[in-house]
Amino acid sequence: MSARLKALGEPRSIGVMTATQFTPLASTIGGVLIGIATVLLMLFKGRIAGISGIVGRLLPPYRNNDVIGAAAFILGLMTAPLGYTLATGTSVLQTVSGNVLLMVIAGLLVGIGTTYGGGCTSGHGVCGLSRLSLRSVAATAIFMMTAFVTVFVTRHILGG
Repeated sequence: MSARLKALGEPRSIGVMTATQFTPLASTIGGVLIGIATVLLMLFKGRIAGISGIVGRLLPPYRNNDVIGAAAFILGLMTAPLGYTLATGTSVLQTVSGNVLLMVIAGLLVGIGTTYGGGCTSGHGVCGLSRLSLRSVAATAIFMMTAFVTVFVTRHILGG
C-alpha cells in the first residue's frame, strides 16, 4: 500500500485536535452495506435495525424469542472489523478515548438517551429517516445538535 493511501485512513493531529481523514469511497461502501443490512432485516424479520433495540432483546426480561437473531446481528457488528482487516490487510483505526471511566459514563448516557428517545441513532437516523418518520427527524436533529455541543464543549472549553 502506498504511503499516500495509508495516510488517507489514519487520523492526524492538527494542533490539539485529531482530524479523521475524508474517505468518500469507504464511507459510501459502508453506507451501502448498512442500507442493505437494514432492508434485509426489515424484509425478512419485519424489524427496524435499531442497535439499542437489538441489544435490548439480548437482555432479560426477553421481549421475544428471537434472541439468536439478535445475537447473530450483534456478532456480525463485532466481527466486521476482523473481516475488513482480513480483506484489506490493514487494521481498523479508531479514534476513541482510552479513558475507561469516560467510556462507561458515555455508554450509560447513551443508554439513558435511547430509552427516553425511544430508539438510537441507527433506528431513528437510518431506518426512521428513510421511512420519512417526523418523530425520527426530530430525534435525529436532537442527536446531532447534542453531538455538536458535546464536541464543542469537550474540545474548546474543557480542552480535551
